[in-house]
Amino acid sequence: MNKHIKKVAVIGSGIMGSGIACHFANIGVEVLLLDIVPRELTDREKAKGLSLEDKVVRNRLVNDSLTASLKSKPSPIYHQDFARRIQTGNLEDDIAKVGKVDWIIEVVVERLDIKKKVFENLEKYRKPGTLITSNTSGIPIKFMSEGRSDDFQKHFCGTHFFNPARYLKLFEIIPGPNTSPEVLDFLNGYGEKFLGKTSVVAKDTPAFIGNRIGIFSIQSLFHMVKEMDLTVEEVDKLTGPVIGRPKSATFRTVDVVGLDTLVHVANGIHDNCKKDERLELFKLPDFIDTMMKNNWLGSKTGQGFYNKIRNADGSSEIKTLDLNTMEYRANKRASFATLELTKTIDRVADRFKVLVSGKDKAGEFYRKSFAALFAYVSHRIPEITDELYKIDDAMKAGFGWEHGPFQIWDAVGLEKGLEMIKAEGLEPAAWVHDMKTAGITSFYAVKEGSTYYYDIPKKAVEKIPGQDAFIILDNIRKTKEVFKNSGVVIEDLGDGILNVEFQSKMNTIGGDVLAGLNKGIDLAEKDFQGLVVGNQAANFSVGANIGMIFMMAVEQEYDELNMAIKMFQDTMMRMRYSSIPTIAAPHGMALGGGCELSLHADKVVAAAETYMGLVEFGVGVIPGGGGSKEMALRASDTFKKNDVELNVLQEYFLTIGMAKVSTSAYEAFDMGILQKGKDVIVVNKDRQIAIAKSHAKLMAETGYTQPPKRTDVKVLGKQALGMFLVGTDAMQVGKYISEHDKKIANKLAYVMAGGDLSEATLVSEQYLLDLEREAFLSLCTERKTLERIQHMLKTGKPLRN
Repeated sequence: MNKHIKKVAVIGSGIMGSGIACHFANIGVEVLLLDIVPRELTDREKAKGLSLEDKVVRNRLVNDSLTASLKSKPSPIYHQDFARRIQTGNLEDDIAKVGKVDWIIEVVVERLDIKKKVFENLEKYRKPGTLITSNTSGIPIKFMSEGRSDDFQKHFCGTHFFNPARYLKLFEIIPGPNTSPEVLDFLNGYGEKFLGKTSVVAKDTPAFIGNRIGIFSIQSLFHMVKEMDLTVEEVDKLTGPVIGRPKSATFRTVDVVGLDTLVHVANGIHDNCKKDERLELFKLPDFIDTMMKNNWLGSKTGQGFYNKIRNADGSSEIKTLDLNTMEYRANKRASFATLELTKTIDRVADRFKVLVSGKDKAGEFYRKSFAALFAYVSHRIPEITDELYKIDDAMKAGFGWEHGPFQIWDAVGLEKGLEMIKAEGLEPAAWVHDMKTAGITSFYAVKEGSTYYYDIPKKAVEKIPGQDAFIILDNIRKTKEVFKNSGVVIEDLGDGILNVEFQSKMNTIGGDVLAGLNKGIDLAEKDFQGLVVGNQAANFSVGANIGMIFMMAVEQEYDELNMAIKMFQDTMMRMRYSSIPTIAAPHGMALGGGCELSLHADKVVAAAETYMGLVEFGVGVIPGGGGSKEMALRASDTFKKNDVELNVLQEYFLTIGMAKVSTSAYEAFDMGILQKGKDVIVVNKDRQIAIAKSHAKLMAETGYTQPPKRTDVKVLGKQALGMFLVGTDAMQVGKYISEHDKKIANKLAYVMAGGDLSEATLVSEQYLLDLEREAFLSLCTERKTLERIQHMLKTGKPLRN
């Protein structure tokens, strides 16, 4: 099926519909967003003398929904300009326009009768061959296309996006009885390559894969809380980042998603999965019934398991629901001896063995909950899918788990998992015993850089399909390692390209990482043809190791500090002026030094979800790894004839001074951090390293030449400095900034103006780097800067002093 998606129609503009429309706009597709026509006027419309025939009234529902969505945080759209790709309309005046689209996605209310009516109407205008899918989360796909034409049924299936559509990676594709295999293949590839999703083809069973396992996991905890006498805080402590789950863990997540949503799916499973061996678990415990009756549904109703209470003095505190008394009480800190034992274990996968061996309540909790999960997922094959890796993919992409159930089972060991299941009086599916009898002791294996899984029907280990577009660093690190120190691993990506992978805590950049970067460039210049700096951790890099800077500054070891900053600057300059192409592959947070590294690469291949910025003001310094110099240089390159050059420079100055961080890689273009025509954005982070490698290879093969060092940076001297000083003065007088903020801003102004030169002058990069380093060092001697660094190290939040 050779199809190009140029235009999509989204039917239904609620939170989900608007979110899906925005995500298609994110990737450059034109969108037609339609909703129903209102049946009555609002008071405001009456006051304006409008009638039900006015276009503004007829499109009110769709326009209000889209506007609300675009204003929501986190934003559903990479850049507000992209909203222009969405055209709105209504299902009466504009339905004929669906005849001009390539794909129609239905996102109306979860009622079969309404959906069938919508499909009947759409079929009158849909041109044959157009894809048509439903974003249902639970209604069987087979019922929806009943009575429709053969062409409709052949091109129809479920495409279940998870909310929010921009951020959650799971894209479930559910075939109907007559969906053509080409349609499924196309959607599977499109979801992964264009939408940046993890595509999973699921069977047409209630709640499909993600919600069936996810809701089981939550319901299982709901029943265990009472049985083990655990508090809400204890469960959230046990089911959060310590086991590689989101910070919102269990109860906070339910508050965000909405208890009613969860109850709706649980009831659906309970009513429609009568053969499920754990059917009883989908019954709601008493405390959930009470919460539903009280309308304590979470964030949407203002209270759920947690309740934000405003005190009389204007302060606020978060109280927690006591599940025994059903009253809100002050928060209680949760702590367990077993969790203390994992504090030194960085890799989440290595913690599971320790957690299930715990001698306290936490250990018991993990043995019970994992035993229930392992047994349950084993019985869902072949009911919900034939391949075990699809269950893991769905849980990682839809629920933000770092490891899926079978990966966790591998981490604790097959034998230990079976022992835990038995201790709970449960039974795994027969195929698990068959696998063990065949001498296969894990669900996954890595061979030659690829992941293999246990194929149940074949009773053999098979390669997971579709891996060729990805480079998984975890898989190649063991066999392709070229160099390693405490901060980095350098891997051979093949085709003459090396990769430098940060391995420090939070990927901070300290002496070991800088030494590793230099080593990577040395090796690449000698025996390879290009270098990628990339990793697959949660964040690219949160910046320089401020703990190390703090220690040196407190000990007043200014010579060592000067050397450390110079090493950082020199390493950044090597990224730019080496004889091989260098590619930075930022994703997640790329802050401070992580941003500076990207600024100095020959090319940036950024994940769309990259949050970049020079945030050094937050710790009382200016960017000292070439960031301040680079913003002055980029301003200079932007100066046009007859420009008001001061205004251009001021934009770059404010980017640093306001510690601006992009909310997507696309916004980083506006800030001058990414450069149009040079840097590239990848929607699917899983493909990022492979794409970065291909760019490095192409640059090398087309004849990369080392650029000459810059001596032509135009700085404006006193003219710019005067303007900046007047501005910071006014800001301080107006109480917008503190005295220390002003001091930092003035130091930055001095660097970016090129000092107090009497007129505009061309200077070298090195001249600016020396000014930058001097300013950075002098700020490190300030008590207030040290207070800021200490506060950041302790709390992770900036201090305004």
